[in-house]
Amino acid sequence: MFTGIVEELGAVVASEDLGTDARLTIRGPLVTSTAAHGDSIAVNGVCLTVTTLDAEAGTFGADVMPETLRLTQLGALRPGDPVNLERAALVGGRLDGHIVQGHVDGVGRLLSRTPGERWDDLVVEAPADVLRYVVHKGSITVSGVSLTVTYVDDETFGVSLIPTTLAATTLGALAPGDAINLEVDVVAKYVERLLGARA
Repeated sequence: MFTGIVEELGAVVASEDLGTDARLTIRGPLVTSTAAHGDSIAVNGVCLTVTTLDAEAGTFGADVMPETLRLTQLGALRPGDPVNLERAALVGGRLDGHIVQGHVDGVGRLLSRTPGERWDDLVVEAPADVLRYVVHKGSITVSGVSLTVTYVDDETFGVSLIPTTLAATTLGALAPGDAINLEVDVVAKYVERLLGARA
């Protein structure tokens, strides 16, 4: 479980294509400082399991399964690419973002960004099966970052990025056309399932 509050801007060290799956090596000195084999670290919003660890180099390795490659943009990552990193939330700590599972629902695309005085407004195109769960003023995770939805229509939604988010995450450098991982609030999916079963 995560909060969508990015702890560190890391970088891809290596990306190994294994045919149906892949293996990533990620540099993140902060998140690896307390990591152990088997721990969960969110990479651009995707929950990955630490399979190798080099604390001295500040790197960790993770296997990426076919389902993850199909539903996320992790397969497009190359050495040098920046990534948003977050360790799993500690029970008893503050929940500064919202409940994030690290189970990406789909890939969206940045349509446009409009700079403000100290912020940027982003318009994101998202698949219909993701948008059905997006609500105005609700929470959504964009490449691992917990954000508040500023508007939603039949094909897009909007978010605004504060200076900290622009400076400390990959969202600050996104360009129109870039792919982004999207995870909706899991509560919406549970409500739909329960109401569907009742009907």
